[in-house]
Amino acid sequence: MRNKYNKIAVVGAGAWGTALAQVAAKAGREVTLWAREAEVVESVNTVHENSLFLPGIALDPALRATGDLAEVADADAILMVTPAQHMRRVLETLAPEVAAEKPVVLCAKGVEQSTNYLLTEVLAEAMPQARAAVLSGPSFAAEVAKGLPTAVTLACEDEDVAEALAHAIGLPTFRPYYSADLIGAEIGGAVKNVLAIACGIVEGKKFGDSARAALTTRGFAELARLGISMGARTETLMGLSGLGDLILTCNSPKSRNMSLGMALGEGKTLEEVMGARNSVSEGVHSATAVVALARKYDIEMPIAEAVAAIVTGKAKVDEAIATLLARPFRSEG
Repeated sequence: MRNKYNKIAVVGAGAWGTALAQVAAKAGREVTLWAREAEVVESVNTVHENSLFLPGIALDPALRATGDLAEVADADAILMVTPAQHMRRVLETLAPEVAAEKPVVLCAKGVEQSTNYLLTEVLAEAMPQARAAVLSGPSFAAEVAKGLPTAVTLACEDEDVAEALAHAIGLPTFRPYYSADLIGAEIGGAVKNVLAIACGIVEGKKFGDSARAALTTRGFAELARLGISMGARTETLMGLSGLGDLILTCNSPKSRNMSLGMALGEGKTLEEVMGARNSVSEGVHSATAVVALARKYDIEMPIAEAVAAIVTGKAKVDEAIATLLARPFRSEG
């Protein structure tokens, strides 16, 4: 079982994709990393560093990068790490070359904005022959790439496949806990990005630790309501890919979504923040889709609604905060 998936392809060479490729190489797998940017391919292959997205971290010399998407199709398993809003296009391009039942592990966190689909739903349409899996959990790319201890959820409806994938990429310092709950693994990663923007705004406004703790807790209640309504298991939402990821993302400026919220809370515009970055803050794109899902399942998600209003320009930060603070008192349950 340990060598069932020896050839691993990683599609997407941002910080997280590069970190996962590093993990798989350290686990002894034969790894190919696909990058859209020619300079990333050259940097990885010549100086063994992703100087654009993960500078200063030495990569395993065995890790090979390519700019040819067709080269990843014959891998035993494919890790998809392209941003959520670009996932469909890349899957559709790759689909004709991918064999039936090949594990395709979705490692991005988000909801497709144009359809309000979870990424497993996108995969089912774009590459229906694939065996879907999800990797999610509390993990900062630089820490994972450096070999610092991390634990994540790896979900697949076939738990034997999930277990085999965990053995293929697992290390003593990178511990995948396997599960059959795809929805639970996905929903935590998607919603926590939206909530992290809210927590960043709290930090940027200097509202204090008590306010951030309250918002994180009430945000988790929103996440859990949506997840359970969509069929997720409570234990998954309480685990690494739900509560664990929320705790990390809502408590560290290293989080792209929290740092974006901090900048908004300090008075910067969304355009100013996004224009200064070469990385993706998925919460901005997923906020409206999460709110649409909440309405579809007839549940309340006022924090997510406030973030969606801010990032779409329908409300100023102070207006959205005032609306939240004016909500009526009610039972916590």
